[in-house]
Amino acid sequence: QLQASGGGLVQAGGSLRLSCAASGFTFQYYVIGWFRQAPGKEREGVSCISSSGGSSYYADSVKGRFTISRDNANNTVYLRMVSLKPEDTAVYSCAAGLDQRLCKGSIYFYGMNYWGEGTQVTVSS
Repeated sequence: QLQASGGGLVQAGGSLRLSCAASGFTFQYYVIGWFRQAPGKEREGVSCISSSGGSSYYADSVKGRFTISRDNANNTVYLRMVSLKPEDTAVYSCAAGLDQRLCKGSIYFYGMNYWGEGTQVTVSS
């Protein structure tokens, strides 16, 4: 019901745009979050956006480089990533949650209702 795409291999300083396409639920009511997990590391919340798109959150590690947006008409959330660094290398996944508190001042894993398969992002130095 959630499918992330758009990952790939880029050089440091490059950019990618990830997409998270949703189906099977009323997308416009859900907070959407992006998470990433690198080998041997814990899952990290990267960014999230409210159901209306009016508010968003970014982890300090990506602030100023990543931009989240959503298109409720097409049930899709995007994560634009620029100035990529090798430490951004990870599997990126998206999740949807009905509780708006999941994206208020931070991003919360627990409580998300739907999770999608991830997409690999590899940034070479």
